[in-house]
Amino acid sequence: MAQRKATITRNTKETSITVSVNLDGVGNTSIKTGINFIDHLITSFGKHGMMDLKVNAKSNDGIEHHLIEDTAITIGQAIDKALSSRSGITRFSYASVPMDESLAEASIDLIKRPFSKLTLSIKRNKIENVSKEDLEHFFQSLLQNLNSCIHLTVKYGDNDHHKVESAIKSLAVAFRIASSYDKNKKEFQVLKVQCNG
Repeated sequence: MAQRKATITRNTKETSITVSVNLDGVGNTSIKTGINFIDHLITSFGKHGMMDLKVNAKSNDGIEHHLIEDTAITIGQAIDKALSSRSGITRFSYASVPMDESLAEASIDLIKRPFSKLTLSIKRNKIENVSKEDLEHFFQSLLQNLNSCIHLTVKYGDNDHHKVESAIKSLAVAFRIASSYDKNKKEFQVLKVQCNG
């Protein structure tokens, strides 16, 4: 079957961002935003989502908030585009992922209707030099632009770094399953015939 790929470029007065994604990849990533912790989170998302993901993001105004927001928006839009019609996919999924003492859960319906519910339960004002507000906005912008129904919740934990990592990994695993092809669906069988024909 044809691989599901997309490239999105977003250029504004605030940022210049290019994102390329292959949903049927193996988890290879190349992430360059200039913000180490954001790079780490996006790398985890690609790796555990088993998608090949390349992100090049540059700030044009020197404001970190704009860079974080626009990067998340562009990743979400690229994935939405790569999903195309979403025919034949599993569509629904759920994942619960621990990170030491922290636990996060993600529930996904890859219907083309955006709704998101996010609870990260971050207590500190900063994690790895990224503000709590910007981290929450990164997740919100990503979820909204995936154009799906997603509930992402940190159930408990003591370490805020662990909470955020478990959140991105649970989202990645749930997305990987939901976006995979369901071989029992008629839409998948039709797609397979069309691609092989």
